[in-house]
Amino acid sequence: MAYFWLIVGGLLEPAWVLAMKKSNNFKDKKWTVITAFFVVLSPFFLSLAMREIPVGTAYAVWTGIGAIGATLLGLLLFKEGVERKRLFFIFLIIIGAVGLGLGGV
Repeated sequence: MAYFWLIVGGLLEPAWVLAMKKSNNFKDKKWTVITAFFVVLSPFFLSLAMREIPVGTAYAVWTGIGAIGATLLGLLLFKEGVERKRLFFIFLIIIGAVGLGLGGV
């Protein structure tokens, strides 16, 4: 169950990043409230995961999911550039997160 909470928390990371972008520098109150909601919820789920997963592993996987998700949202929603170097390093993040999760580090 811990990895479930970790994945949920990781997926909420790009959600608050997207909401923050939509808030227009916190000028749009609706998106500002949504940002705050996800900013609180994401680490809450991380904390649930850390009951069973070592802190270093949990944090690395959580931030990896968030970084990949935010990058994908940037590519899909904001038409940010796709470069080979960028994709290569995203791939390395995925490999590292999976390795930490499977390796029991």
